[in-house]
Amino acid sequence: MPETSEEKAKTFDPFEPFREMRDAYLDAMSKTMIENVNSEAYAKATGAMLDWSLTATVPFREAMEKAMLQAMQQLSLPSRQEVAALAERFTNLELRVDDVDAKLDRVLTLLAHTHPGPPTEQADRRERPAGQES
Repeated sequence: MPETSEEKAKTFDPFEPFREMRDAYLDAMSKTMIENVNSEAYAKATGAMLDWSLTATVPFREAMEKAMLQAMQQLSLPSRQEVAALAERFTNLELRVDDVDAKLDRVLTLLAHTHPGPPTEQADRRERPAGQES
Protein backbone atom coordinates (compact mmCIF):
# COMPACT_ATOMS: atom_id res chain seq x y z
CA MET A 1 0.00 0.00 0.00
CA PRO A 2 1.58 3.30 -1.06
CA GLU A 3 2.14 6.10 1.49
CA THR A 4 0.14 9.31 1.18
CA SER A 5 1.72 12.78 1.21
CA GLU A 6 0.62 13.30 4.84
CA GLU A 7 2.38 10.17 5.94
CA LYS A 8 5.55 11.21 4.08
CA ALA A 9 5.49 14.62 5.79
CA LYS A 10 5.13 12.95 9.20
CA THR A 11 8.08 10.62 8.64
CA PHE A 12 10.90 11.04 11.09
CA ASP A 13 13.88 13.12 9.97
CA PRO A 14 16.86 12.30 12.20
CA PHE A 15 18.62 15.58 11.27
CA GLU A 16 15.72 17.92 12.07
CA PRO A 17 16.69 18.36 15.77
CA PHE A 18 20.22 19.23 14.68
CA ARG A 19 18.92 21.81 12.18
CA GLU A 20 16.73 23.38 14.87
CA MET A 21 19.68 23.46 17.28
CA ARG A 22 21.88 25.02 14.57
CA ASP A 23 19.29 27.69 13.77
CA ALA A 24 18.82 28.54 17.46
CA TYR A 25 22.61 28.77 17.92
CA LEU A 26 23.02 31.05 14.88
CA ASP A 27 20.20 33.32 16.06
CA ALA A 28 21.68 33.62 19.56
CA MET A 29 25.20 34.27 18.24
CA SER A 30 23.89 36.83 15.76
CA LYS A 31 22.11 38.79 18.49
CA THR A 32 25.17 38.62 20.75
CA MET A 33 27.53 39.79 18.02
CA ILE A 34 25.26 42.68 17.02
CA GLU A 35 25.09 43.85 20.64
CA ASN A 36 28.87 43.61 21.04
CA VAL A 37 29.74 45.31 17.76
CA ASN A 38 27.40 48.22 18.47
CA SER A 39 28.94 48.88 21.91
CA GLU A 40 31.26 51.77 22.79
CA ALA A 41 33.87 49.37 24.21
CA TYR A 42 34.12 47.55 20.89
CA ALA A 43 34.54 50.84 19.03
CA LYS A 44 37.33 51.92 21.39
CA ALA A 45 39.10 48.57 21.12
CA THR A 46 38.88 48.58 17.34
CA GLY A 47 40.15 52.16 17.22
CA ALA A 48 43.11 51.29 19.46
CA MET A 49 44.05 48.31 17.26
CA LEU A 50 43.78 50.44 14.14
CA ASP A 51 45.97 53.19 15.64
CA TRP A 52 48.57 50.63 16.68
CA SER A 53 48.66 48.98 13.26
CA LEU A 54 48.95 52.31 11.45
CA THR A 55 51.74 53.42 13.77
CA ALA A 56 53.57 50.11 13.36
CA THR A 57 53.47 50.26 9.56
CA VAL A 58 54.75 53.85 9.17
CA PRO A 59 58.45 52.87 8.79
CA PHE A 60 57.60 50.20 6.22
CA ARG A 61 55.37 52.57 4.27
CA GLU A 62 58.06 55.27 4.21
CA ALA A 63 60.70 52.78 3.02
CA MET A 64 58.33 51.55 0.31
CA GLU A 65 57.63 55.12 -0.84
CA LYS A 66 61.37 55.87 -1.09
CA ALA A 67 62.02 52.69 -3.06
CA MET A 68 59.11 53.41 -5.41
CA LEU A 69 60.29 56.98 -5.95
CA GLN A 70 63.79 55.78 -6.86
CA ALA A 71 62.40 53.14 -9.21
CA MET A 72 60.14 55.71 -10.88
CA GLN A 73 63.08 58.07 -11.38
CA GLN A 74 65.21 55.31 -12.89
CA LEU A 75 62.39 54.38 -15.28
CA SER A 76 61.82 58.05 -16.18
CA LEU A 77 58.24 57.92 -14.91
CA PRO A 78 56.55 60.80 -13.10
CA SER A 79 55.93 60.57 -9.39
CA ARG A 80 52.56 61.12 -7.74
CA GLN A 81 53.56 64.65 -6.76
CA GLU A 82 54.61 65.50 -10.31
CA VAL A 83 51.34 64.21 -11.74
CA ALA A 84 49.39 66.19 -9.14
CA ALA A 85 51.35 69.34 -10.01
CA LEU A 86 50.61 68.81 -13.71
CA ALA A 87 46.92 68.30 -12.96
CA GLU A 88 46.86 71.57 -11.03
CA ARG A 89 48.56 73.40 -13.88
CA PHE A 90 46.09 71.95 -16.41
CA THR A 91 43.22 73.06 -14.20
CA ASN A 92 44.63 76.58 -14.08
CA LEU A 93 45.03 76.57 -17.87
CA GLU A 94 41.47 75.38 -18.31
CA LEU A 95 40.21 78.20 -16.09
CA ARG A 96 42.20 80.74 -18.10
CA VAL A 97 40.85 79.41 -21.40
CA ASP A 98 37.32 79.64 -20.00
CA ASP A 99 37.98 83.25 -18.96
CA VAL A 100 39.33 84.11 -22.42
CA ASP A 101 36.30 82.43 -24.02
CA ALA A 102 33.93 84.48 -21.84
CA LYS A 103 35.79 87.70 -22.70
CA LEU A 104 35.66 86.85 -26.40
CA ASP A 105 31.91 86.27 -26.15
CA ARG A 106 31.52 89.70 -24.52
CA VAL A 107 33.63 91.34 -27.24
CA LEU A 108 31.55 89.69 -29.96
CA THR A 109 28.37 90.82 -28.22
CA LEU A 110 29.65 94.39 -28.02
CA LEU A 111 30.69 94.29 -31.67
CA ALA A 112 27.27 93.01 -32.67
CA HIS A 113 25.64 95.96 -30.86
CA THR A 114 27.94 98.56 -32.42
CA HIS A 115 27.73 97.18 -35.99
CA PRO A 116 24.28 96.35 -37.33
CA GLY A 117 25.11 93.20 -39.34
CA PRO A 118 27.26 90.18 -38.74
CA PRO A 119 30.88 90.46 -39.88
CA THR A 120 30.28 88.07 -42.79
CA GLU A 121 27.59 90.30 -44.27
CA GLN A 122 29.85 93.35 -44.00
CA ALA A 123 32.65 91.49 -45.77
CA ASP A 124 30.30 90.53 -48.60
CA ARG A 125 29.26 94.19 -49.08
CA ARG A 126 32.83 95.26 -49.76
CA GLU A 127 33.82 95.41 -53.35
CA ARG A 128 36.51 93.08 -54.51
CA PRO A 129 39.27 94.22 -56.80
CA ALA A 130 38.93 93.15 -60.40
CA GLY A 131 40.49 89.80 -61.25
CA GLN A 132 39.90 88.21 -57.82
CA GLU A 133 37.30 85.53 -57.55
CA SER A 134 35.89 83.91 -54.50
